[in-house]
Amino acid sequence: MACYPIGFAVPWASSGGTFQRILEGFSSCGYITGNIQEVAMGSSQKRAIQNYRSRLSERGLARFEVLARDADRDLIRSLARRLAEDGPEAARLREAVTQTIGGEPPKKGRILAALRRSPLVGAELDLIRVREEGRAVEI
Repeated sequence: MACYPIGFAVPWASSGGTFQRILEGFSSCGYITGNIQEVAMGSSQKRAIQNYRSRLSERGLARFEVLARDADRDLIRSLARRLAEDGPEAARLREAVTQTIGGEPPKKGRILAALRRSPLVGAELDLIRVREEGRAVEI
């Protein structure tokens, strides 16, 4: 099969002779079934989307996509809704989330530091385990 660019006049054989067929919006080269071009939006629809996004940016908001588990959909939407309100509750929630997931990774040696702060430090504990051979068992 010949490969023609978009909008190219293609010679097409028929019983009555050769005529030209104009390709409309696609190339016959490399076509994959189901891979069709999207329907173009009208200028009024593009203008409406542009106006909506500019109103969002005036309010200090941005639209973006998040990839998450389907089970967390409602949780993420409610979190985003509350953060968008930008009141005292949103500030509290923002700080709690930031402290929970936005902090630095845990430092090494925190368990050792906790053990050193233990009230048992300095106590004369006998922590040596007595080793016994066990009892004789007949098999």
